[in-house]
Formats: sequence, C-alpha cells, structure tokens
Amino acid sequence: MDNRSETRDFLTTRRARITPEQAGLPAYGSTRRVPGLRREEAAMLAGVSVDYYTRLERGNLSGVSESVLEALARALHLDDAEREHLYDLARQANRSPARTAQAARRRPAQRVRPGVQQLLDAMTGAPAYVRNGRLDILASNALGRAVFSPVFTDEARTPNLARFVFLDPASQDFYRDWEQLAEDVVALLRGEAGRDPYDRKLTDLIGELTTRSEFFRGWWAAHNVRLHRSGVKKLHHPVVGDLTLTYEAMELTADQGLRLNAYSAPTGSADHDALELLASWSATAAVERA
Repeated sequence: MDNRSETRDFLTTRRARITPEQAGLPAYGSTRRVPGLRREEAAMLAGVSVDYYTRLERGNLSGVSESVLEALARALHLDDAEREHLYDLARQANRSPARTAQAARRRPAQRVRPGVQQLLDAMTGAPAYVRNGRLDILASNALGRAVFSPVFTDEARTPNLARFVFLDPASQDFYRDWEQLAEDVVALLRGEAGRDPYDRKLTDLIGELTTRSEFFRGWWAAHNVRLHRSGVKKLHHPVVGDLTLTYEAMELTADQGLRLNAYSAPTGSADHDALELLASWSATAAVERA
C-alpha cells in the first residue's frame, strides 16, 4: 500500500462528504465546483494555512503534530474509526524506511496459543472464534464451526471471512444483511491496511478481491473505515434456519492483532434454542467422525 495515495484519497473523500451547512459555514451562490468543502474552507476549519492543508491532502503527513491531526479530525467530522485511521496513516508516514523494511522481514506467523484454544473450547454455549486483521479465522470452538459451517467448507485452506463474503455465492444466502456486512468487511480491511500496509498477505488478499469482485472494487474506492466491537449478526443457517445473534469482539492483549469474537442469544429465545440444537448436532457429528 502506498501511504501517500492512501492519505490523499482518504482526506479527499472525507472533505467531499461535508457540506458548508454541516460545517457551519455560509454557502454563497447556487453552484459549487467541488462536492463538499473547498480546501480553503477545510484549512480554515482546521486552523492551518491553505498551503499546509494542501500538503497534507496530497499525502504528506511527515512530521505532522498530534494537535494538527486532532484539528483535522474535528474539521472533517471524523468518527472514532476514521480518527484512528488518520493516526495510523500518520504513524506509517513517520516510520523510517529501514525500520519499515526490518518490520516486514521479521513478521512472525500468527498462531493461537493453547490457552486461548482452551478458553474457546470452554465456551460451550457460545459460538466463538479468533481472527486476525485480514479476517482469517485461526481457531474456533465446536459451536463456532457449527454456526459458521458455510465458512469452513474448504478444509485445505484457512477460512477467511472476506473471501467467503465476496467470492462464495453461498454467503448471500447465509448473511441475511449481506450488503451491510460486505461494506463492513471492506471497511475493516481498509482500516487494517492503514495499520499494517506492509503485510504482504493482506496486500495479496485485497488484490485478489479487487480483481474478482465488482462489489469489493466499488466499496474499496469509497475509503470508508469502521470499528467492529459489538453488534448483531443476522444469519440463515442451513440446519436451523434464521438466527439473530449479538456479538462482542475482544482484543487478545497478549497476542497483537488477534481478536476473539463471541456470539450469544437471550436465554429462552428461539435463537438460544437453535444454538442448543446446533451444539447437540455438532457434538453428534464429532462423535461420528471419531
């Protein structure tokens, strides 16, 4: 990923979505040559010169101070995910080439520790899995594999949620809110690209999806980023039918870049009963395989 072009496109698209009225500025005249704010207006709101703002929007975040980043975030109405992305881009812009090359060479393989797998297995009533920033599922419990069974069909390859969503037609039947979820997947990968632009596997994944999916190409060009910490998943499971589950995404602080996603349903609900049925089904299937 080229940091300058990423920064340029991100700041340009954020500026283009804000109208003068939203920014509290008077809108003179009936026609404007640019969508959203002009550079001069964005610079004024951020409290910097037009020349300095232009330098930033051309992708040069080298040496930028935290106070300027905060001013930019306020001026462009960035939410928490966008603000974090801006800081990630600035952090990468200020890394030395030697340090960057060293980090790329010394990238360790991501593995799930035995203790984390034990924790997953102990969560017998909640489907759960561990994923990395590329959305590879690195480990799961039995109920997680049962609930997300369509994602685990290829035993020869590490399951990847982005590949499943954009390259497997079954995903549009499995996810009842497929379009919203697909946009979220793109936004998650965009955020990960800002944090770790030298991850070769991430670059390869994005290249594959861009080449093979028109939907991915369109949403990738929007430069949206989002956080994925809690929410609701609406599924259509091939065994139990419709499922609505709440989820929590938790960082594994001892394992950089890994998150544990766990899903649940209220006790006594039809969704909870369906999870219990799937738990029984997966246990029976495990005994038969053994």
